[in-house]
Amino acid sequence: MWKKIISSLVGVSLILCGFVGLSRLGEKLPKQEPIEVETVNDVPSRDKGPQAAFSVEAKGAVLIDAESGEVLFQQDAHKELPLASVTKVMTMLLVMESVENGKITLDDEVTISERAASMGGSQMYMEVGETHPVRELMEGVAMASANDGCVALAEYVAGSEEIFVERMNARAKELGMVDTHFVNTNGLPVADHYSSAYDIAVMSKRLYSFEETHKWFTTWQSTITVGLPGKEKEFGLTNTNKLIKAYPGCNGIKTGFTNDAGFCLSASAARDDTHLIAVVLGCQTSKIRNAQVAKLFDYGFANYETVVTAEKGDVVGEMRIARGTPEMVRLVAGEKMTALAAKGEKDSVTSEIKLDENVPLPLAAGDKVGEMVVYKGGKEVGSYPVLAEKGVEKASFKDLAMRKVTGWKKA
Repeated sequence: MWKKIISSLVGVSLILCGFVGLSRLGEKLPKQEPIEVETVNDVPSRDKGPQAAFSVEAKGAVLIDAESGEVLFQQDAHKELPLASVTKVMTMLLVMESVENGKITLDDEVTISERAASMGGSQMYMEVGETHPVRELMEGVAMASANDGCVALAEYVAGSEEIFVERMNARAKELGMVDTHFVNTNGLPVADHYSSAYDIAVMSKRLYSFEETHKWFTTWQSTITVGLPGKEKEFGLTNTNKLIKAYPGCNGIKTGFTNDAGFCLSASAARDDTHLIAVVLGCQTSKIRNAQVAKLFDYGFANYETVVTAEKGDVVGEMRIARGTPEMVRLVAGEKMTALAAKGEKDSVTSEIKLDENVPLPLAAGDKVGEMVVYKGGKEVGSYPVLAEKGVEKASFKDLAMRKVTGWKKA
């Protein structure tokens, strides 16, 4: 009897001593078998990328995976070229990021300035002084390529078009767009205004991440009201991207044309879980432009497929937190985990979960505790966040003591 009591007291003393020297709150489970999953680098090297055994009738072209950014095809993809109204991809992106950051909302009313109303080319034919919500102007820009809408949005977000253009160029640099320089918000002909097929794909990928834009990109026709009070009239919007009706799965993004730029298009298409973005610049006709984009999509869907390794919230493992209550917590995917693979080459992809060295307590449900690192052919190609499924509190002295005693009894 006395031996058992003394043994328990010794165990408690050891636990007390252990508090001082314990530097890691999270203790990993034994290494798990690799989980088969695939992904690719978010921003691939601009000097690398496959060149397919065909060409397209364009001055510059690229095909990328819309989820990872992996380049699947390129042809003069970094050549600096005029991009016409495809410029509006960056304009819309800055507006959506301003909404995301809480600076503006899609319901904010924008007053049309004299400068905005003076824009030529494609427009919504708005008059000075009338007001429209941000979402309506965005609809006009996305569908009808409204030049006046671009300027009105730029002035509302930044205070002036000039300041907005500075932000466009700054954001381009942040995204790694090294072949781009903007001079205006809408792509009307002007010197020193250019981009590349690859850079356009990069900003298009980011823009498409905003779900609010999907409806604008895929709506064929819509109607808005323009004009000052008492003089309102209906104005019809028709989507300039005919591929959303002609190519199965096409769901965006932006067309462009000027005599200098030729016919341009940044397009998006999805089939099952595979989502691709194709960009062509400098085509001779709109028919050729659409045919070349369709050719790129056909190539991509025929040769690649996306494997969903985990949906957002799926359990992907578990970890032990030595000083936590509960002691074990399940790990969940922080986002949808997908991987693009050449058809027939899924087996070259593996992954492992790497947990953070120090996990702070208390731990809230949804806190990041590590990442799933993905390898392709043994080379690391990407990672996804791994989150705690439930919260974990600091274990009490009593809980720790009981674990120690219970552990001895089991032994």
